[in-house]
Amino acid sequence: MLRRTAVFLLLCALCGVATASGQTRVPPINFKERTLANGLRIFSVQEKSSPTVAIQVWYKVGSKDDPEGRSGFAHLFEHMMFKGTKNLRDEQMDRLTEDVGGFNNASTWDDFTNYYEVVPSNYLETLLWAEADRMGTLNVDEKNFKSERDVVKEEFRARILAPPYGRLFYSIEKNTFTAHPYRRPGIGSIEELDAATLEDVRAFHKTFYRPDNATLVVVGDFDQRQLDAWVDKYFNRVAKPAGPIPRVTVKEPARTAEKRVTVTGPNVPLPAVAISYLSPPVTADDSYALRVAESILSGGESSRLYQSLVYTQQIAQEAFGSADLREDPGLFVLGAILAGDKKPEEAERALLAELKKMQDAPVTKAELDKAVNQLVANALRERETNDGKAFALARAAVLLGDPSLVNRDIEKLQAVTVADVQRVMKKYFTDTNRVVITYQAEPQKPEEKKAEGTQGEGSR
Repeated sequence: MLRRTAVFLLLCALCGVATASGQTRVPPINFKERTLANGLRIFSVQEKSSPTVAIQVWYKVGSKDDPEGRSGFAHLFEHMMFKGTKNLRDEQMDRLTEDVGGFNNASTWDDFTNYYEVVPSNYLETLLWAEADRMGTLNVDEKNFKSERDVVKEEFRARILAPPYGRLFYSIEKNTFTAHPYRRPGIGSIEELDAATLEDVRAFHKTFYRPDNATLVVVGDFDQRQLDAWVDKYFNRVAKPAGPIPRVTVKEPARTAEKRVTVTGPNVPLPAVAISYLSPPVTADDSYALRVAESILSGGESSRLYQSLVYTQQIAQEAFGSADLREDPGLFVLGAILAGDKKPEEAERALLAELKKMQDAPVTKAELDKAVNQLVANALRERETNDGKAFALARAAVLLGDPSLVNRDIEKLQAVTVADVQRVMKKYFTDTNRVVITYQAEPQKPEEKKAEGTQGEGSR
């Protein structure tokens, strides 16, 4: 019993303590911030609980920054950054991390691209040197360009063309946005990747992969003075280019009428429906209430969509919802993959009925508490690791534009009320702010029907 109590108290100290009012008191992430002469921003957090260190470099370039007619460039560069540099062989980042018991990876988002490693803390200097080296001396040559372009094209085939519902999810952004570059899915397209040239790629790299467009975050077991000295030693070598960094200024116009689209794909076993709504930027106060609404609608099998469409009405075999909040206007998507012989219009009616219920009547206090608790628990679990703390801090600094939000975002989630949820449901989920996508199998060609008929006769 004493041992159990001790473990509980330790977890409370690490993850925050629920107060009598149901709020969670979260230990702050105490970070230091500075900026080098070349524009690189550095955030650091000393965390001595384990002899490891997390290193992350976030570049403020995402798929929305892809050149017109060249979608997939940000994604392509996520791959190219693991190729050789002036001093590193191809894929050597794997050797510098995995061979010492650590790991590394990267991801491309709509608004940023991030690269991250976790290693034993005595390898911190090595990884700082490596990150600075690939920031300043990446080999953007024909060999690397073509090899990684082929990798991205194969990823497109595996994620979009091969799965039966890949084309459905690929179509959502394309049909949700009309003017903003978000309309180009980040994974790109095979045709536009094939049209790219080495000169295109070099221009993109020169424009965005530079110290004044990057943020370095280091969290873990290190000496602050030693870290500062290493950062100065390696990253000060990377020159700041003279030209400006272009930013997306296109504004997505407000919708004035519902839009309906039909998308088809091969080998679609059952039809599906997706309904998208434009939502405010991630920095808007309403984003917190929308995240809570997302959890109430689609957070697991006890959510409203699953209970209604899958369990009670048995209209769908799967129901989903997502608040995809971004730096510029995002989208909130609801959808369902149908069950049996159900029709798309049945699923559409059922999805809209669930929205109307949340507009007409407040959610219950129990639903609100459950949703907020799930979101807070996820945030706290993330912050149990150095890598999770680094991600939370970098997200606040780069995406939200205010690093101090890393210590206030959980409070903002917990401040969401039943009235807030009902208000955002009424504000954003309107008939004129709606795109309805019906997804179904491609019509069979006459020769395919004939072949099936012949097969059937033979089998008899």
